[in-house]
Parts: sequence; C-alpha cells; structure tokens
Amino acid sequence: MHGRHGPVTGRRALVTASGLTGLVAAVLIAVSALAPSSSSSQPPGDDSADAGFARDMAVHHQQAVEMSLIVRDRTDDEEVRLLAYDILNTQANQRGMMLGWLEMWDLPKSTNEPMRWMAGHGHGTAGGADAGGGAMPGMASDEALAALRSAEGRDAEIRYLELMTVHHQGGVEMAEAAVARADTEEITRLAAGMVDAQESEIALMADLLDERGA
Repeated sequence: MHGRHGPVTGRRALVTASGLTGLVAAVLIAVSALAPSSSSSQPPGDDSADAGFARDMAVHHQQAVEMSLIVRDRTDDEEVRLLAYDILNTQANQRGMMLGWLEMWDLPKSTNEPMRWMAGHGHGTAGGADAGGGAMPGMASDEALAALRSAEGRDAEIRYLELMTVHHQGGVEMAEAAVARADTEEITRLAAGMVDAQESEIALMADLLDERGA
C-alpha cells in the first residue's frame, strides 16, 4: 500500500475535483431551472423519460448517500472517507434538485413502476452478486448493506468500494439513457455531468481497490 504523501495527495485532488465537478454542475443546472427550459416549452409529462429519470435517480442517489454515511463511520482511512464525503454531498445535492424539478413540474415524486422509462434499454447489466436488490441497475441488496454496516476498517473499505463501483456503473447506465431520451435541458445536462463524474470515480475506486488487494 502506498504511503500517505505523494500518491495520496494526487488522488485526493482527483476525488475533490470529481466532487466539485458534480457540485458545480448541480449549481449551474439549478440556476438554469429558474427560467423555462430552452429545449421544451411545456413541462415533461408523467410518463416522460425526464420524470422517470428524476424519480428513479433520486432513489438511486439515496442509496449512495446511505452507503457513504455507513462507511464514514466504519473506517479512519483518509482517502475513502474523503471519497465518501464527496459522493454524499454531490448526490444529496443532485437528489434535492431532481425532487425540486418534479415539484416544479407538478408531478409525483414516486412511482409504482420504477425504470419503466428505460424499457427496452436492456438495463440491469451493471448488477452483480451483491448488487441485484432492485429493478434499478447497480442497486445493492439489503444483505450487502447489512454486511457493510457490520464491517470495520479495511473490510468496510473494500465492501464500500466494490458496492459503490457497481452502483456507479448502474448510475452511468441510467444517465446515458437519460441523455439519449430526455427532452429537458435540465435533465440532459445533469445526466451528462453524472456520466463524467461517476466514470472518473469508478477509475479512482479501481485504484483504491487494487491498493487493498481486492
């Protein structure tokens, strides 16, 4: 495992830059949402990709926030805690924006038919043995979350990084579908930013897992 100076400093900059990218994108999109979208004169309908993505990604983000809160209290590792902090803050911010747009569009914030907007997209390919707990790609199972809660130290770090990697892969899949299918500028810009930020974090987590022999 590398020391706590050169490699850590560079990696910390990458994590922070990734988190700041998501937060800056979120702020810019939130400001643009104050005015009518230039890509659509009417708010999206209840069965639109825009509404479906906002609802489902809000749920997806909530689990990322939950996992990040769990690992924050299960390890003292500076790098993993910083990554978790960045994911927690960025995704909580984005979740609030998506729920705010649903409120602005006068649409329900939940649905009994998750992922319907992605029908035919072949979603679910980002799942795994520990990540098949729901209809959304990348979602961790209840059993995997329970194991994370009971883990400590290096074991908790590895479990978190593995689960969050699969979670991000599922998030990227959903975001790419939203870029292709959504009509509003708010959703397409946010989804494109998610793809960039989460792919960067996937690469970082692969490095962190490699250091831990996982």
